[in-house]
Amino acid sequence: MENLVTAFQQYIKDKNLFPAKAELFIAVSGGIDSVVLCHVCSLAGYDFTMLHCNFTLRGEDSDKDALFVKELGKKLGVPVITKRFDTTAHAAAHKLSIQVAARELRYNWFKAIMEENKTAAGTYLLTAHHKDDDVETMLMNFFKGTGMAGLKGIPQKQDNIVRPLLFATKKDLLAHAAAYNLSWVEDSSNAEVKYTRNYFRNMVLPLVKEKYAAAEENLYHNVQRFKEAEMLYRQAMAVHKKKLLKEKGAEIHIPVLALRHAEPLSTIVYEIAKPYHFTAAQTGDILSLLDAATGKYVQSSTHRILRNRNWLIISPLQTTQDVHLVIDGEGEYAFADRVLHIAEQLKPVDITGADKNSAYINGKLLHYPLLLRRWKPGDYFYPLGMRKKKKLARFFIDQKVPAGDKEKIWVLEMNKQIVWVVGHRIDDRFKVTDTTAAMIALKVV
Repeated sequence: MENLVTAFQQYIKDKNLFPAKAELFIAVSGGIDSVVLCHVCSLAGYDFTMLHCNFTLRGEDSDKDALFVKELGKKLGVPVITKRFDTTAHAAAHKLSIQVAARELRYNWFKAIMEENKTAAGTYLLTAHHKDDDVETMLMNFFKGTGMAGLKGIPQKQDNIVRPLLFATKKDLLAHAAAYNLSWVEDSSNAEVKYTRNYFRNMVLPLVKEKYAAAEENLYHNVQRFKEAEMLYRQAMAVHKKKLLKEKGAEIHIPVLALRHAEPLSTIVYEIAKPYHFTAAQTGDILSLLDAATGKYVQSSTHRILRNRNWLIISPLQTTQDVHLVIDGEGEYAFADRVLHIAEQLKPVDITGADKNSAYINGKLLHYPLLLRRWKPGDYFYPLGMRKKKKLARFFIDQKVPAGDKEKIWVLEMNKQIVWVVGHRIDDRFKVTDTTAAMIALKVV
């Protein structure tokens, strides 16, 4: 590349990476990539501040890198902010790998710096990722199985993080450094293949190039194609999601029948579930819910996908506002502003004096999971003492339940059968009889 500075300025303009008067910060390790980025920014006339993280992982070498960055700042006439981290301690405390711990520490710090320096024109962090990094990231994501999103490589802009060197190759950066006689520090860990990126950079790609000499250039072009293909993919997914997803408070409701006819089904299900921390490996389990009975569910670290009649319902875990709450067994379950207590109770127990917020169910007839939800029009049950079913709407009229109170009524359900209209009456089919040996005690407080 004949003039890296001109190409740099044009790339920023073409991609609209940041406005002219933006507050700029550059993440600087002291390696050739970040040194060239600082030098090019300086030649292009941008004002910026350098940010350096000392992860204290390489003893004196880490301190020397920090000193080098400070000296570079003096040469360029720009301010430098450094931060020292005990990365090993952070990794141990949070059970993280060193790589993940270092990433978490630096980006948390960068975010704090951005927050402290907000401006009307915007505050941006520039990183020195280039074409080679883009290709390596795409390959790593491909083998990790991250799907279409991973194949697009590194985004040019992500919120207020910008990569203005993605148009340039490592060779371009080396040529610029040689032309201006720039110096930089070499991180000895860059040669260690125990790190994933280094393994691809130093082992995988050189082997591939032995068979396909133009592999690197072809991969550059492929990344660009994948970026554009991913845009089309997102547009198509947005159409499917608009048709299928219905927001109801904190929940997402998906009609099973419509989802069955969506194609390609597996991909659509994966993309719907992914934002709620479900993994690709759970896609099959989620698909199985299409043929499952009411009450079956699949759970991620933050959400649950529940089969409820003709719907799949995505809801957050551990929320008191769930419209549908799965009851797995004995214990306490928070819902709305109340708590449901469930416990096994052996006879003999006098249940004649139970108040309206307590109920006793025949333990032999009750099987988990149960479903706790708000009642809805069309619901019916067999009120205790009656052999005929009655719609809940009629039951509430007969019981003279005020209209405002009806909205607050919940039901406990098993296999589409209402077990208890909470705070009112149990279903006759689940009553305790003289032959009942074990009961389930229900109490709402």
